[in-house]
Amino acid sequence: MLTPTPLEELLDLAADVIGGDRRVLPAGAAGSPFITLGGGLGQAVRLQARAERQLGLAVDLAQLLGPAPLADVLARARPAPVRAAGGGERGAAVRALLPGQSAALAAEREAGAGAVTRILSAELSGPLDTDALRRALAALGARHEGLRTAFAATARGPVRRVLAVCPPSLVTLEAVAAGPGEDLVAAAHARLAARAGRLVTRPGLPPLAFALTPLATGRHLLSFVHHDAVADSRSAALVWRELLADYDRAVRRRPLDRAPRPGPARMLPPGAAPHPEHPQRAPHPEHPRHAEPADHTDHTESAERAESAERQRGVAAGRTEAPGSGPAAARDVRGERLLLGLGTRLRDAADATARRAGVPHSTVLLAAWALAVGRRTGRERLLVDAEMPGRPTAELLGTVVPCAATAPVVCELEGGVDYFLRGVACAFSEALQYADPDDGAAVRGAAAPATPLSPAPARVAFAARDELLPASVRAGALTARFHHGHSGAVTADAALTVLRWHEHPLLSLEFASARLPRAQAAQLARTLRAALTALATSPPHTPVDDLALAPADDLPKNPPARTDTPAARPLALPLP
Repeated sequence: MLTPTPLEELLDLAADVIGGDRRVLPAGAAGSPFITLGGGLGQAVRLQARAERQLGLAVDLAQLLGPAPLADVLARARPAPVRAAGGGERGAAVRALLPGQSAALAAEREAGAGAVTRILSAELSGPLDTDALRRALAALGARHEGLRTAFAATARGPVRRVLAVCPPSLVTLEAVAAGPGEDLVAAAHARLAARAGRLVTRPGLPPLAFALTPLATGRHLLSFVHHDAVADSRSAALVWRELLADYDRAVRRRPLDRAPRPGPARMLPPGAAPHPEHPQRAPHPEHPRHAEPADHTDHTESAERAESAERQRGVAAGRTEAPGSGPAAARDVRGERLLLGLGTRLRDAADATARRAGVPHSTVLLAAWALAVGRRTGRERLLVDAEMPGRPTAELLGTVVPCAATAPVVCELEGGVDYFLRGVACAFSEALQYADPDDGAAVRGAAAPATPLSPAPARVAFAARDELLPASVRAGALTARFHHGHSGAVTADAALTVLRWHEHPLLSLEFASARLPRAQAAQLARTLRAALTALATSPPHTPVDDLALAPADDLPKNPPARTDTPAARPLALPLP
């Protein structure tokens, strides 16, 4: 029997990740890109990780999500860098900040702790063994130095200190007193939001905590409250997967793994290790982001387009009038959130449209968001700051570290429906090549404050997090169902996040209260639903300009009168 070639092995992995037939996929991969063969962002990340872990090959994530045939992308895979064994930094008292951490701390200084505080909760149904939970938390903290990392200020700037022993703290809160018919989880999250900032600003301790809130007999809400410098959304999901698995072993009296995982700094790409005086990553030719471009990619054009997008943002910052009540000396990060449930029929129609156009379902949602904002603002070309996966190695997928990046995706609202969707997918892939954890965190949390002479430009953001966690998980006698809390602060003027998709589709629309009144946010949410419906139900060649969306001023009949509601104004965007 002939030994399979590296390309054949990679194609087998791709078929396994996508869920396709290994005998059929090679023929399709010869002429079709990964996303048209059933792959999405989550599958691309898993394929990249498995290729490195099982075959020792590095696959470029941006190319994997691009328009090139899958076989061509996999044929360009290179040997993954070999890293030295051992912890590398183990034992050092003071260490330089990792990519992403410095910008997250800068965002806190700029906008306050609320702007960089995240809440991800599990509603626990069933008998809870708190002793087993504490043992599971201790094992989790022992494995991940990111959960034992505290931050301190020095004369040269902030640094991180990895504590030898520091189990994540478990804070028990009083039971929620909710009225008849009130959502207990929402009430617990609202109360926790007022305390979250204090939980992540304890001097000398890691900026994280677990808060346990009794809801009712046999029901608890366990919330992971953390600073952006500790974990990104993918790391937070990893924490929950491992914690519940450890809890399951603890209640069954099975041994828990406490062996420390490799430190995140050692697993960065070669040349990317931070220096105490220069925490930013240095370019390296072996990193895929700095590799020689593939034949089908115009590297110069991509760079110019990314730079052009940044120039547009910078130019507009000085002349775009923010729609708030008046300029402020500092950026107001107070915000609210609307949750949008979608029916299964609309979800299935969007999935069918994604398959037809050969794009991930997240692209359809990003396109609908861009279309909704474009219609509300009268723009045909706009930037959407999209959250990107930033884990260049397989080991980092199992490490608690802030690696996510945010990059501007240039959305052109033109052409037919499928042409528009493919254009957004290509723009996302292009932006992925230039996403940087430090730059992305800075874009999210430390936007330039408004001044009387230079009002801050409005920002629109998007993130797809539906593939990070299932809707529910069993652990021992418990059933854990996940909920995303809100700290009461925002990092964009309007941000759409996909929380769930395959089970009970749920979207989150966060908005800055000072720049987008709640009535306008509700209108924007209705326009988003109409845009998604139009994209999911229209023929492929229907011009985007001809799609009929709900009127922007389509308000519910007889809305309650409010004298304190500002007059509706169009949402400003940083583009001419």
